[in-house]
Amino acid sequence: MIDPVQGVCRGMELGPLKRDFGSRLTFHGGVDTQFVLPFQAPAEVRAETRRVIRALGPGGGLIVGPSHFIQADVPPENVIALCETVKDEGKYPW
Repeated sequence: MIDPVQGVCRGMELGPLKRDFGSRLTFHGGVDTQFVLPFQAPAEVRAETRRVIRALGPGGGLIVGPSHFIQADVPPENVIALCETVKDEGKYPW
């Protein structure tokens, strides 16, 4: 397992991670906690969550969630947007 997946870091781009390791590893995290969760609107949080699911989810091996702990500066509505998007779109198969 790669924990956490932090797609904004060089070398952790989601597409190459899935391509190179997706058949052998599970990915945990992926939803950006540095820029998206604390500073973007719920619509952007939903879009980022869908992007992570679509990039790392096909074929299995994804535990989608925040890339690190959710900090105090994250608005509650963004946490709700993340959770609702996972509930709505995070079901296998893709």
